Amino acid sequence: MTDASTYTPPKVWTWKQGNGGKFANINRPVSGATQEKELPVGRHPLQLYSMGTPNGVKVTIMLEELLALGHKGAEYDAWLINIGEGDQFGSGFVAINPNSKIPALHDRSGEKPIRLFESGAILTHLAEKFGALLPKEPAARAECLSWLFWQMGSAPYVGGGFGHFYAYAPEKFEYAIDRFTMETKRQLDVLDQRLAQSEYIAGDAYTIADIAIWPWYGGLAQLDQYGASEFLAVQEYKHLQRWTTLIRNRPAVRRGRMVNRVRGDADTQVRERHDASDFEGKALDKM
Repeated sequence: MTDASTYTPPKVWTWKQGNGGKFANINRPVSGATQEKELPVGRHPLQLYSMGTPNGVKVTIMLEELLALGHKGAEYDAWLINIGEGDQFGSGFVAINPNSKIPALHDRSGEKPIRLFESGAILTHLAEKFGALLPKEPAARAECLSWLFWQMGSAPYVGGGFGHFYAYAPEKFEYAIDRFTMETKRQLDVLDQRLAQSEYIAGDAYTIADIAIWPWYGGLAQLDQYGASEFLAVQEYKHLQRWTTLIRNRPAVRRGRMVNRVRGDADTQVRERHDASDFEGKALDKM
């Protein structure tokens, strides 16, 4: 045990500005806008405001998959919301997502614009709008949505739990790392056992369940997310590895991973996406 075990919480918690390690400048205990800042609007009906994090990548992969299927109405403008710089607290963004988290989507294709936030809600909206990547048969649909919501509920343990304490916290605490490592490995095993039974997460077909789960758990399996591949012994999950490679090799996934990306080589970044030509000259083979 470390000295952390001697901490006694006060009767009433108070916010110490600057506390929070790497993310101290953007984390706060209140909501709402901190600055007046309108959002840009492009020429397409779908306006995405996001960043190339696992949650943001879900939506850009979805849109690129829809375009690959021939749904021209899925053309979109993707604007970068740099969460490290606090763009998510601009008044225009908060008007779409009062929770100040990426991604957020404005669907302006109808008579009345529709605001969407939470990646699972956006994926479901797009799947229903275009009639793609979400099964219609009741049992298959239920299986797909069950796995989609599994991801929405499970990933915070990976990102906010394991990722934070293993990679980002200013101090390493054995209890916290062990607690969230145990849960992360349990989740990896859940996926591995499921993928031993079927080619894709929800069955024989590629769906929004795969699109939602891959950026998080594929990242752990093959992209050394949090620098934790060896620590988590990810190669042990053979079925997860097979599925991760299968999804990673899809051209639309490679394109989607580039959009609103701010890390890595310049030829892997499409910081804003407004047209398919924005991918010209980019190194898709690196993704």
